Amino acid sequence: MLDPRKIDGYLLDETHIEGGSKARFFKRFGFGIGDPLILSTSLLAHPSEDTFVGKTVSARGDVKVIFEGPITTPDGRNPHVRTVWRIDARWNAHFVTAVPMTG
Repeated sequence: MLDPRKIDGYLLDETHIEGGSKARFFKRFGFGIGDPLILSTSLLAHPSEDTFVGKTVSARGDVKVIFEGPITTPDGRNPHVRTVWRIDARWNAHFVTAVPMTG
């Protein structure tokens, strides 16, 4: 599950205090506020067996799964990103964040 506000109000919002640098990153690869569905679709397709790197469990029992690898972009350059998803009690995945990877 991906809350649309995470896209247009965070990952594509250059004025967001935490998401601004991420917005500039994603916009460099052709994503834009005019069509946030493109980024949503790419993020939803990112988790796979090939990109899975691990999971964490908090003291409260919250489970987060982490994926790293290329994300499909409009310009075809497909940079590597880390996506984090929270797993709820019914085993539904909820998007937490995406982080550009360098190196």
